[in-house]
Amino acid sequence: MQMLIQNAKLRDRNDLVDIAIDGGYIKAIGKNVAETAETVVDVKGALVTPSLIDPHIHLDKVNVFDSVRKNESGTLREAIEILWDAKRNYTDDDILVRSEDVVLKALKNGTLNMRTHIDVDTIGGLKPLSGVVKLQQKFKGIVDIDLIAFPQEGIVKDPGCDKLMAEAMENGCTIVGGMPANENCPADSLAHVKYCFDLAEKYDADVDMHVDETDDPFYRTLEMVADETIKRGWEGRVTAGHTCALAAYDDHYAAYVIEKVARAKMNIITNPVTNLMLQGRLDKQPIRRGITRVKELLEAGVNVSFGQDCVKDTFYPYGSGDMLQVANVTAHAAQMSLPPEIEKLYDMITVDAAKILRLKDYGLKEGCRANLVVINAKDARDAIRLEPERLYVIREGKTLAKTTVDTQYYI
Repeated sequence: MQMLIQNAKLRDRNDLVDIAIDGGYIKAIGKNVAETAETVVDVKGALVTPSLIDPHIHLDKVNVFDSVRKNESGTLREAIEILWDAKRNYTDDDILVRSEDVVLKALKNGTLNMRTHIDVDTIGGLKPLSGVVKLQQKFKGIVDIDLIAFPQEGIVKDPGCDKLMAEAMENGCTIVGGMPANENCPADSLAHVKYCFDLAEKYDADVDMHVDETDDPFYRTLEMVADETIKRGWEGRVTAGHTCALAAYDDHYAAYVIEKVARAKMNIITNPVTNLMLQGRLDKQPIRRGITRVKELLEAGVNVSFGQDCVKDTFYPYGSGDMLQVANVTAHAAQMSLPPEIEKLYDMITVDAAKILRLKDYGLKEGCRANLVVINAKDARDAIRLEPERLYVIREGKTLAKTTVDTQYYI
């Protein structure tokens, strides 16, 4: 036997159990598992869950905050513009140093899967992708990083971006991104959406777009994406990130769009840490929260998750690569305080995010891949509330990170 974890607390059980791991997979879960193992770890009642997942981050942009001018307006528009000069001067080494710092923090905090958007445009060309591909290669077998071709500057209004998107899909990206709201008119937004689906069909790829990241209720590209998903038969393969305008719609239109999103079997990723910072900037009082309608989407049966999105960049000066910290912010922003809602928050960065990434053999059951995190907590609420130490981070039965706790009081 490869590894035996003793006295583990699981989310769905009140008693402590042992977890036997062999060949990288969970072989048995139960009381007093009688197995001889190469490695035995007694976690003494600590919470054990599947490893965490960050389904939405921008690893090409992380940690640029100290090297660029500051976002004085605090808006999405200025954040994008500040990056123009930076992107022209990106190097592989620069991207690798900045992004490796965040991936290591994520690893320490129990994340073994990340999905990153990478800018593809005529400003930086494929420089951002080149650096992140090297990052992906460096962490192969440690943290799995999926790459999204992301046309942040638009496609129609950035002539040449369409060809770069295709090149990106040939050079490491496996998911088609988009940002249809960043076009000059609704017709161009629709053309943007259609091109992204054309590319997805060509490469048999999933789609993961930034959709209506604005508090302006007149941006309505989410409906376009839902319609195109159904038209192309891409149900279950499309994710919409942010969808902030959905919160600004009147209730009738919002319900209409949510029904379409559910029918299209789309995933939604909300990013509260960033959108609480960026949206509502021009409001006096009341100031809108800026995040999407999380509870209404869940009630409609839509799969919802959330991401770190940004770490120390022009959009957001904070961020630690800790999905439990993001869960804490999401709990407050989406007002998820009841026991079932707390459990759902934890699902959103584990099993629900795994659905978005379409991970196989993910979970904490016999036969699942042994990708686990041991948390210095007793339940999901304390994990989110306290954001405590991740005592062990385990990939396929091998310990990748270990954190010890040595608090001493002198009182």
